[in-house]
Amino acid sequence: MASRKVTRRTFVKFSLGLLAVPVLQACTPAAPTAAPQPTTKPATQPTAAKLGGSVSVLGTWGGSELESFMAMVKPFEDATGVRVEFEGTRDLNAVLTTRVEGGNPPDVAGLPGPGQMAQFARAGKLVDLAGVLDQAAMREQYAEDWLKLGQVDGKQVGIFIKSALKGLIWYNVKAFKAAGYTVPKTWDELLALCKKIADTGVAPWSIGLESGAASGWPATDWLEDIVLRQAGPDVYDQWYQGKIRWSSPEIKKAWETWGLIVADPRMVFGGKDAMLATNFGDAANPLFTTPPTAYLHHQASFITDFIVQANPALKPVEDFDFFPFPDIDPKYAGAVEGGGDLFGMFKDTPQARALMAYLTTPEAQAIWVKRGGALSPNRKMGADVYPDTLTKGMGDALTGAKIVRFDASDLMPEAMNNAFWKATLDYVGNPASLDSILADLDKVQADAYK
Repeated sequence: MASRKVTRRTFVKFSLGLLAVPVLQACTPAAPTAAPQPTTKPATQPTAAKLGGSVSVLGTWGGSELESFMAMVKPFEDATGVRVEFEGTRDLNAVLTTRVEGGNPPDVAGLPGPGQMAQFARAGKLVDLAGVLDQAAMREQYAEDWLKLGQVDGKQVGIFIKSALKGLIWYNVKAFKAAGYTVPKTWDELLALCKKIADTGVAPWSIGLESGAASGWPATDWLEDIVLRQAGPDVYDQWYQGKIRWSSPEIKKAWETWGLIVADPRMVFGGKDAMLATNFGDAANPLFTTPPTAYLHHQASFITDFIVQANPALKPVEDFDFFPFPDIDPKYAGAVEGGGDLFGMFKDTPQARALMAYLTTPEAQAIWVKRGGALSPNRKMGADVYPDTLTKGMGDALTGAKIVRFDASDLMPEAMNNAFWKATLDYVGNPASLDSILADLDKVQADAYK
């Protein structure tokens, strides 16, 4: 697989309202058409036509996430007669790579991230969406930096269909209040709160790193949040671009800072064994037992869907809420990390064209957002209409951010990303091995960015 060096600027202009969150309107989305003819201008909002047939889609979702995606595409299926055949896997990198190299790619697929997307594009495996989507309409609906993250060598080969705010710390509002705890504003205040909770005999944190073949990815979000807020955006950019070594003082310090939590058995419910064995979607549940067996959980905005699915009686803000990952160095106050789900087209069929066009519309994305667990990169959906005040708070956190960066591991080459996942699990299992873990990551980096 070809390697690539990331040079794309990843500052995302949330101030343009790209993550405004909609509510599904009463009207039915305009239905997609068949693929435009060469003389026809492609459209992002096609007109109704019965295509029939099917379109295969490969993605990471299961459970309630898959239910939301299928609800999202149901109006498309009803309007076009096209059957969406979804295949889910948590090992998206390996499955997609195997199928593409074997000449049997899906029609459409979620992409593991901009880094892996670039590898597929430069191998000639992704369809240029310039002939599929109305580019003028896309520029109107998406902020420029969201579009750039889906471009390779000037070609639009990917598009985000949903997005997420990362670096959120979730808590049980009523239990927090009953215990007399207050929301910390800085990293030092957070550590003081953790010690206060641990001194009562209850672990402050619940952490789950299991995710099948992708196990470890929740830990990468921790380290990205720490690097961004401790070393700053310039070091963060050099890190994912492979310009500074993993064993550099800045990156090693981030691991050691994370270790103040995960390497201390008093700090995490169930200790290292629970961290390694607990699925990320279940990891917030200890916050809502009676009494709570943990008080804090670090996860992106999409965890709200998992929380409500497991605890249907809970209400946003009233029962569960979040606070931003605290500032570490005041020079980088107000920094946030964002992420999202990229889709690309591997087969140029009328059904695939129609589905890609539909997925970019505000009407389609509103369906998932309304169901919970997703934000939207389409800025045509009203910023003043949120499904609840919790989601509005997420949107406000993004639009008010002073420094914003995209998920670093998603921007790394696949080999580096996979090694990063594994390294976090190795560190949790044996924190004393940090130096050898970082040395191994340096070796992977030397090859991955060639």
